[in-house]
Amino acid sequence: MIEYDLNAIVPPYITDYLRSHSTHNNTLMHELEQYAAENHVPIIEPESARFLETMCSLTRPEKILEIGCAIGYSAILMANSSADNAKITTLEYSPEMVKLAKKNIKNAGLSDRIRVVEADAKDYVSYIDEDECFDMIFLDGPKAHYYYMLDDCVRLLRKGGLLISDNVLYKGMTADDNHVIRRKITIVSRLREFIDSLCAHPQLKTSILPLGDGVTVSVKTVSDFERFGY
Repeated sequence: MIEYDLNAIVPPYITDYLRSHSTHNNTLMHELEQYAAENHVPIIEPESARFLETMCSLTRPEKILEIGCAIGYSAILMANSSADNAKITTLEYSPEMVKLAKKNIKNAGLSDRIRVVEADAKDYVSYIDEDECFDMIFLDGPKAHYYYMLDDCVRLLRKGGLLISDNVLYKGMTADDNHVIRRKITIVSRLREFIDSLCAHPQLKTSILPLGDGVTVSVKTVSDFERFGY
């Protein structure tokens, strides 16, 4: 049994190379990265963050749902890379993280564009009316809950919208039983179910990327009947 192999997904020299090309000059974001490292708060990996930035710049979403706010790092990142009028709703279960995220978002000057909701994401997404659809959903909350939120995420995503899910390879454990740590068996099992469901979902086209801790990108497709107006 391999104990938490940090290089299970990508060789370290590749990771170092990617991160050397994932730098930025944003002082606030550097401060948030330092805070996260010092306080063991999980935020998106640098190379995955640049990928998320690129996807937002490419697709210019105007309405984003983030599941898993933490200190607000990814929400700020997406707001700065999306359409100028983009609005983000970000969900966070921890009251302490909600308070900190709101402070960081205010310091970024984005309080009018990012709304932090204190809620259990699994319950919250089930309550949202499907008329309130999103251009992009970034799934970065509790990994064991991804599978249970998938149907609601698809329901709330507009046609052509993106569902981006982080940490899906989970230090290589999702892909290989030899990397699985006993205390993580349930999470790994549910992540495998999630990926299987993503790839088999009739409304999604999905790609799995060995980037950071593993990222999936899913596009909600238009059926042939809808495409031709039937």
